[in-house]
Amino acid sequence: MWTEFLNGPVQPQEILLVESIIESRVMPFDKATAVLAAGLFNQTGRRRGSRFDCLIAATAILMQAEFATENRGDFAPFVAHGLKLAV
Repeated sequence: MWTEFLNGPVQPQEILLVESIIESRVMPFDKATAVLAAGLFNQTGRRRGSRFDCLIAATAILMQAEFATENRGDFAPFVAHGLKLAV
């Protein structure tokens, strides 16, 4: 999720570089993503602090994208709901 990256820490030149690579693949956050993210939050135990993870997972699920992360444990609960974690 673009906001996750921008929360950094990240330098302006890093933002420009990543933007040049993925700009066409940054998706807007819409109603369908909000609905799915809320559903994931409720279906995975309403874990405090997991709302951003739910937003990220919902975006990846709707884009049918494989999701790469070093925090596999945080995202494992979403696999049962369609999230594809990269190996």
